Amino acid sequence: MSILVNLKWRFYFITTMDANVDEYIKKQKSPQKEICQHLRRIILKKIPEIHEEMKVGVPCYGTTKEDPCGKYYIAALKDHVNLGFSLKGLTKKEQEFFEGSGKTMKHLKLYSVKEIDETKITALLKLVQEK
Repeated sequence: MSILVNLKWRFYFITTMDANVDEYIKKQKSPQKEICQHLRRIILKKIPEIHEEMKVGVPCYGTTKEDPCGKYYIAALKDHVNLGFSLKGLTKKEQEFFEGSGKTMKHLKLYSVKEIDETKITALLKLVQEK
Protein backbone atom coordinates (compact mmCIF):
# COMPACT_ATOMS: atom_id res chain seq x y z
CA MET A 1 0.00 0.00 0.00
CA SER A 2 1.21 3.50 -0.80
CA ILE A 3 -0.05 6.89 0.22
CA LEU A 4 -0.25 9.50 -2.52
CA VAL A 5 0.96 12.92 -1.36
CA ASN A 6 0.69 16.14 -3.34
CA LEU A 7 3.59 18.48 -2.52
CA LYS A 8 3.73 21.69 -4.55
CA TRP A 9 1.58 20.11 -7.27
CA ARG A 10 3.88 17.11 -7.71
CA PHE A 11 2.73 13.67 -6.69
CA TYR A 12 4.90 11.37 -4.61
CA PHE A 13 4.29 7.95 -3.20
CA ILE A 14 5.23 7.20 0.38
CA THR A 15 5.90 3.49 0.33
CA THR A 16 4.48 1.06 2.76
CA MET A 17 4.94 -2.64 2.17
CA ASP A 18 1.94 -4.17 0.40
CA ALA A 19 0.40 -7.08 2.34
CA ASN A 20 -0.41 -8.91 -0.90
CA VAL A 21 3.26 -8.79 -1.87
CA ASP A 22 4.12 -10.14 1.59
CA GLU A 23 1.80 -13.10 0.98
CA TYR A 24 3.19 -13.71 -2.52
CA ILE A 25 6.74 -13.90 -1.18
CA LYS A 26 5.79 -16.06 1.83
CA LYS A 27 4.26 -18.65 -0.52
CA GLN A 28 7.47 -19.11 -2.53
CA LYS A 29 9.80 -22.04 -1.98
CA SER A 30 13.47 -21.63 -1.19
CA PRO A 31 15.63 -20.12 -2.70
CA GLN A 32 13.02 -18.07 -4.62
CA LYS A 33 11.56 -16.74 -1.37
CA GLU A 34 14.91 -15.39 -0.15
CA ILE A 35 15.76 -13.96 -3.58
CA CYS A 36 12.40 -12.13 -3.73
CA GLN A 37 12.86 -10.77 -0.20
CA HIS A 38 16.34 -9.48 -1.00
CA LEU A 39 15.29 -7.87 -4.31
CA ARG A 40 12.30 -6.24 -2.65
CA ARG A 41 14.50 -4.75 0.08
CA ILE A 42 16.88 -3.33 -2.54
CA ILE A 43 14.06 -1.73 -4.54
CA LEU A 44 12.35 -0.22 -1.50
CA LYS A 45 15.65 1.03 -0.06
CA LYS A 46 17.06 2.53 -3.25
CA ILE A 47 13.82 4.14 -4.46
CA PRO A 48 11.98 5.35 -1.34
CA GLU A 49 9.14 6.94 -3.35
CA ILE A 50 8.34 3.66 -5.15
CA HIS A 51 4.78 2.30 -5.30
CA GLU A 52 4.39 -1.44 -4.72
CA GLU A 53 1.39 -3.58 -5.64
CA MET A 54 0.41 -6.94 -7.09
CA LYS A 55 -0.44 -6.89 -10.79
CA VAL A 56 -0.95 -9.87 -13.09
CA GLY A 57 0.00 -12.11 -10.18
CA VAL A 58 3.44 -10.66 -9.36
CA PRO A 59 4.84 -7.73 -7.35
CA CYS A 60 5.34 -4.67 -9.53
CA TYR A 61 6.74 -1.22 -8.89
CA GLY A 62 6.41 2.29 -10.29
CA THR A 63 6.82 5.91 -9.28
CA THR A 64 4.26 8.01 -11.12
CA LYS A 65 0.53 8.54 -10.69
CA GLU A 66 0.03 7.73 -14.38
CA ASP A 67 2.04 4.50 -14.23
CA PRO A 68 2.14 3.28 -10.62
CA CYS A 69 3.27 -0.21 -11.58
CA GLY A 70 5.26 -0.09 -14.79
CA LYS A 71 8.97 0.23 -13.97
CA TYR A 72 9.96 -3.07 -12.33
CA TYR A 73 8.59 -6.46 -11.34
CA ILE A 74 9.69 -9.52 -9.36
CA ALA A 75 8.51 -12.91 -10.62
CA ALA A 76 9.31 -16.17 -8.86
CA LEU A 77 9.51 -19.02 -11.37
CA LYS A 78 10.17 -22.77 -11.13
CA ASP A 79 13.93 -22.57 -10.54
CA HIS A 80 14.78 -18.86 -10.48
CA VAL A 81 13.46 -15.31 -10.03
CA ASN A 82 13.18 -12.69 -12.74
CA LEU A 83 13.73 -9.05 -11.84
CA GLY A 84 12.03 -7.17 -14.65
CA PHE A 85 12.80 -3.68 -15.91
CA SER A 86 10.89 -1.33 -18.21
CA LEU A 87 12.59 -0.63 -21.53
CA LYS A 88 10.83 2.72 -22.01
CA GLY A 89 13.37 5.33 -23.03
CA LEU A 90 16.36 2.96 -23.01
CA THR A 91 18.74 2.86 -25.95
CA LYS A 92 19.40 -0.44 -27.75
CA LYS A 93 22.80 -0.54 -26.04
CA GLU A 94 21.23 -0.05 -22.58
CA GLN A 95 18.68 -2.79 -23.32
CA GLU A 96 21.57 -5.24 -23.76
CA PHE A 97 22.10 -5.23 -19.96
CA PHE A 98 18.94 -7.37 -19.70
CA GLU A 99 17.75 -10.79 -20.86
CA GLY A 100 14.55 -11.74 -22.63
CA SER A 101 12.76 -10.92 -25.84
CA GLY A 102 10.07 -8.59 -24.51
CA LYS A 103 9.29 -5.40 -26.37
CA THR A 104 8.39 -3.34 -23.28
CA MET A 105 10.21 -5.15 -20.44
CA LYS A 106 13.25 -7.38 -20.04
CA HIS A 107 14.77 -9.01 -16.97
CA LEU A 108 17.68 -10.40 -14.99
CA LYS A 109 17.50 -14.08 -14.00
CA LEU A 110 18.64 -14.92 -10.49
CA TYR A 111 19.07 -18.50 -9.29
CA SER A 112 20.46 -17.82 -5.79
CA VAL A 113 20.84 -15.03 -3.26
CA LYS A 114 24.61 -15.19 -3.84
CA GLU A 115 24.06 -14.08 -7.45
CA ILE A 116 22.47 -10.81 -6.34
CA ASP A 117 24.91 -8.00 -7.11
CA GLU A 118 23.38 -5.07 -5.23
CA THR A 119 25.70 -2.54 -6.90
CA LYS A 120 24.73 -3.73 -10.39
CA ILE A 121 21.03 -3.91 -9.55
CA THR A 122 21.13 -0.43 -8.00
CA ALA A 123 22.76 0.95 -11.16
CA LEU A 124 20.11 -0.69 -13.35
CA LEU A 125 17.28 0.56 -11.12
CA LYS A 126 18.71 4.07 -11.39
CA LEU A 127 19.12 3.78 -15.18
CA VAL A 128 15.48 2.80 -15.69
CA GLN A 129 14.24 5.28 -13.09
CA GLU A 130 15.89 8.18 -14.91
CA LYS A 131 14.15 7.40 -18.23
